[in-house]
Order: sequence, then C-alpha cells, then structure tokens
Amino acid sequence: QVCPGLRTPQVPIWLCSLCGRHGVLFGTNSLLLSCWRAERVFHLHFYSGQQEQTKPCHLTIDTHSHHWEEDQSEDPSNPGRRRSPMEMAIRTKWAGATVSWNGTEPFF
Repeated sequence: QVCPGLRTPQVPIWLCSLCGRHGVLFGTNSLLLSCWRAERVFHLHFYSGQQEQTKPCHLTIDTHSHHWEEDQSEDPSNPGRRRSPMEMAIRTKWAGATVSWNGTEPFF
C-alpha cells in the first residue's frame, strides 16, 4: 500500500531515464502543481548521482521565451546543433521552453 504522500507529492518531482542513466528532476515550488501562472519562469533541480555531476544542478525554465531570445551565435539551421537530453525531456512538458543551466556545463 502506497501512502497518499507518495501518490500525490507536495512538490513537482520526475524520475528521469536519459540515455540509459537515471536521475531526479524536482522543483521546490509547490505552486507548480496547482497554478499555471507559476509556470512562467521557475527553477528545477536535477540530481543524478553520476560522476559527471560534480556540483548541484540548478536549472531555470522560461516557458514564454521567444525564438529571437536564443543564443544568436548558434545557427538554427545547422544540422549539428543539438539540445541536451535533459532539455528535450523538459520540453515534453513545456514545449518551446528555454532551459538555462546557470553556469553548469550540461552533463547529460
């Protein structure tokens, strides 16, 4: 029997399997579960326990960004341009969102 606290978490949390490795993506703002206005700009944390993760990973998600706000140094028509699997997973929930790694080198 699973207790109600585990069936309905107090904060948003996702178990991720990216490229065969597992991790936890979570937010500390409980409003993300109940208020769509909280989904404008918010923060998520990611922990994988992998050796590649040398420090805490704090991501900033902006769901109302525009294509002209992206890094202009990258050519969007370049077929070699790739997003990290973490960013693609986040975009399954928030399509078109931009993900800022806040100085952390994407390790996924």
